[in-house]
Amino acid sequence: MSKKEIDALTAEFFGAFDNVGGKAADVGRIRRLVIPGGVIVMTGPQFTVYTVDEFIEPRRRLLSEGRLVEFSEWETSERTEMEGDIASRFGEYSKSGILDGEPFKGSGTKTIQFVRTPEGWRIAAFSWYDKA
Repeated sequence: MSKKEIDALTAEFFGAFDNVGGKAADVGRIRRLVIPGGVIVMTGPQFTVYTVDEFIEPRRRLLSEGRLVEFSEWETSERTEMEGDIASRFGEYSKSGILDGEPFKGSGTKTIQFVRTPEGWRIAAFSWYDKA
């Protein structure tokens, strides 16, 4: 069991949304990082529960059709607990980009549940709360 593997998976997850410098975001990789049937939850006033495909498609469009450019988000702190074939991570993150021509910055909290599969560590569920 290696926290380095969880750290790498988390970094790959955050990197899926990056389109800084004109590079194409790769939100499709979420299908590889999240187990089939994984659950994704946005909290707050627009509380929404997504399947993996329901989560990916609007973000793919947003990041590839020019509305959201120079976007990235990154983890700023985390705590991870691991036991056997399960792990849980609670982390703070920041994000920035240009949405519809307006620069923005924000931050929030994500919680990610991981499981070890025969193919390695994968995300079973994640939820987030945007603070700003």
